[in-house]
Amino acid sequence: MAPPTLQAMDLTALRAVLAELRPLLVPSRFEKAQQSDAHTLQLGFRNMAGRPWLELSWLAEAPRLLAIEPPARGGDGSTLAQQLQHGLAGLALVELWQPGWERAVELRFAPRPGEPIQRTLVVELMGRHSNLFLLDEERRVVAAARQVRESQSRLRPIGTGDAYTPPPAAAGRPPSLGESFEHWQAQLRLLPLNLKRALLDSYQGVSPALALQLAGDRPPEATALLGRPVDSLTPDEWQELWRRWRAWLSALEAEQFAVAAGGATAYRCWSDPDALAARQPATAAPEPPPAPAPTAAGINAFLAAYHHRQLGGRQRRQRLHNLGQKLGQTLERERQQRQQQQHLLDQVENSDALQQQADALLCLAAPGREQIDEAQRLYKRARKLRRSVAAITPRLEQHDQRLAQLEASLTYLDQLGADLAADPGHNGAELQRQLDALEEECEELLAGRRGGGRRERRAQRSGGEPQPLELRSGGGLRLQVGRNHRQNEWISLRQARRGDLWFHAQECPGSHVVLKGSEAPTGDADLADAAALAAHFSRARGNARVPVVMVPTEELQRIPGATAGTVRHRGGTVLWAEPGRALALLGPVPSLGRDPEP
Repeated sequence: MAPPTLQAMDLTALRAVLAELRPLLVPSRFEKAQQSDAHTLQLGFRNMAGRPWLELSWLAEAPRLLAIEPPARGGDGSTLAQQLQHGLAGLALVELWQPGWERAVELRFAPRPGEPIQRTLVVELMGRHSNLFLLDEERRVVAAARQVRESQSRLRPIGTGDAYTPPPAAAGRPPSLGESFEHWQAQLRLLPLNLKRALLDSYQGVSPALALQLAGDRPPEATALLGRPVDSLTPDEWQELWRRWRAWLSALEAEQFAVAAGGATAYRCWSDPDALAARQPATAAPEPPPAPAPTAAGINAFLAAYHHRQLGGRQRRQRLHNLGQKLGQTLERERQQRQQQQHLLDQVENSDALQQQADALLCLAAPGREQIDEAQRLYKRARKLRRSVAAITPRLEQHDQRLAQLEASLTYLDQLGADLAADPGHNGAELQRQLDALEEECEELLAGRRGGGRRERRAQRSGGEPQPLELRSGGGLRLQVGRNHRQNEWISLRQARRGDLWFHAQECPGSHVVLKGSEAPTGDADLADAAALAAHFSRARGNARVPVVMVPTEELQRIPGATAGTVRHRGGTVLWAEPGRALALLGPVPSLGRDPEP
């Protein structure tokens, strides 16, 4: 499943954000500047209403200017943050100015309202050309997020000390409510293009997202309409497009914005109250709208949460990818090292043949000095090979344990990736916790450290206990699922009580599952549910049926010297489980103790 495309902040969203920001921020006294990452700056202010914060980002995929909740402290030592801290000290934000149809904003600072502007912070939100500049009273660049050299832009090189020049004007003509339908239609039909290209090329302020919103509320139909040549549109389609065009312009002119999730795009910041009525005949039964009703406020909060979810998901996917690459490379090296040890062990079988060759040499009628020396070398080599068994066998066991741990870690990583792909953005905090825990123990595994037990005991004393997935079986019994090695150790050895049952896919990397039979009697349905979870959270989850081993937890033994969660057992019962059965437990039945991300 491909990751969702992030909807960039366009001119409409920028104007909606500024309309909400002006009464919140102007005027405000500047207090704090910090840089949270390489492409994001956070500014703190103070006014009579409180202490608002702004987030300014020149990230190519997600340039933005938004009010945010007070962030965690950090990044105030970066060069850019220090330059802004020094340059804006003692000044107040007195104006938020956005020029025409450009995706650029000027934050103007003065000692107090009504006095001359002393500093201007320019934020340009233009995709890969996004940038941020701090200007002095003569509009010369004091600091810049990115220096633009002549090799990067012959049209507009700009750096520290240069006079600021605005970016080139966007292509197309400015939209206007005073334009007639005939002139507007003629502009779009001027060249034989598809509707999307015609909208983007003919008018300023039109983004790909806005073009979809103008084309309709349903993604397939809107995408199909934008892909058609302008000459193929019917009169009714032209009239509907014109009506939406004017509704958009009216919202911009009156600054009547509202944010709505869903529809043809991830969100929309302008409302179209007549869309449903215009689409339906008067006698038709009313249909529910295709998107949730827009809210009248909270545009900044909505967009901040949206970007937090989307960018957080991207960051998690990148971390998963990097960690998967490291684990895969380490797994391949471990396999090669094991093959080398196995090759040495296979040579031990030749020791008998070497000894027989030596015996044959000494059994000659009159062996010479050369034959005797050769026989002694063969005896010595045979003894060395036989002695090497005691050294090679433990090494093979260590390699096998490490291979099993690496394969299990890759399985947990794959499962976490599947959860991330299916996550709609409402459980980001839990996914972040799982990824942090898995990343930490994988780093230990990659480094060959075995201090997990001591570290976990310290975490327990400080209140930081593992948080395995907890569900209820069909019979109401508690089920625990380990999503990493430490959680497996926690549920299988530390928290297990007499009567609890342990489940694991047979001869297959996967999670430990513990059915808490110590709390209530177990039934066949409870056993089937636990086995299904063990099959689902294993490498064999794609099979229709999976063999699962069931063992009383008191029969489990920790393997000395192995990492957390590595156990062995004697005996056990094999159950045939259906991984699909686990979906009923994971879907409508919520897990215990979860705290979705706000």
